[in-house]
Amino acid sequence: MRASDRAYEALREDIVEWRLLPGQVLGEVEQSERFGISRTPIREALSRLTADGLAEAHRGRGVVVSQVSLEDVRALFELREALDCRAARLAARRRDPVAFQELAAELEAVVAQLHGPGTDRAGYYDLVERMDRAIDEATANPYLTAAQRSLRLHLARVRKLSRTNPDRLARAAAEHAQIARAVAEGSEELAEAATRVHLANSLQAVLTTPVREWVQPAPPLEAAG
Repeated sequence: MRASDRAYEALREDIVEWRLLPGQVLGEVEQSERFGISRTPIREALSRLTADGLAEAHRGRGVVVSQVSLEDVRALFELREALDCRAARLAARRRDPVAFQELAAELEAVVAQLHGPGTDRAGYYDLVERMDRAIDEATANPYLTAAQRSLRLHLARVRKLSRTNPDRLARAAAEHAQIARAVAEGSEELAEAATRVHLANSLQAVLTTPVREWVQPAPPLEAAG
């Protein structure tokens, strides 16, 4: 793996996982020392993060982690509704029934587990990503898939805001299971309706997260890690 790719992937994960907070400076020198590489690949990684919208240039501070506002979240979900609902209909029309039946069963099994202590939430997020990939494959539309890929990068960052709410995670798993069942059965209308319900509940969960937990910029540190 190229040095710039390694730095890009690590920094992207740190931003999505909220280990790097909005407003935090991504200094070239500090990140170069962190990864043990020259500043040129770091500069390339920061350029890619900026193109993704995860970082932004800030006068007098260089490149910083981009902010996330309530307006950003609403805009993301407006686009998500359009893309996800269309994808759900296409997936129901072109799906492999067995694949989605298996996904539904796995999601239903994880609902109760998400209420318990020591829950493997990372496993749940991996399952959601598998379902996303299955829907992408079923839609058989590379243009829709490309649009989804960009959107999901930002949604992954927003989605982590509900990770401390086990009740919401359990409900989300049940909602995903309903979508998978509808797709498996080939019901386009039900798949779209279940998707709309899930998106509405997901947006509400994010909007009711205390603003101080995610909108405030990080302290003016020079770099993380």
